[in-house]
Amino acid sequence: MEADVQENQAALEYEESIVWTEDVGGFDYVRQSVVHNAGTRRRPVPWTGTGRRVGYAVLRSDAPSGDVPGQFIRRVFWVKEHDRSEQPDGTYKTTAPAEAVDPRTVAPGVWGEQTDRAWGAATGI
Repeated sequence: MEADVQENQAALEYEESIVWTEDVGGFDYVRQSVVHNAGTRRRPVPWTGTGRRVGYAVLRSDAPSGDVPGQFIRRVFWVKEHDRSEQPDGTYKTTAPAEAVDPRTVAPGVWGEQTDRAWGAATGI
């Protein structure tokens, strides 16, 4: 686990920007994951997991490959069909999944945070 944390921290070091592919301004949270096999530093990160990608980190041109040449470590932001943004009165009405972060706290080189808003405290419910 410690090695994963160090590797993920190293990935943040080379982030240049965050691209939102959807307007996340109304989202209380998005899910934040690290992809270890992105075949590009800058183009959109393909998302084959469940749910849909709503954003991704773009790396600087000098970002090194991970363990495999030509494969890069990048963050991806996504939502599932039962997340609060999709079903406001659903499973996560007043809670959030473990990987949830408030998109307002996301910045290049900075881990997103689980705020009160992400946990449902500031949704006006």
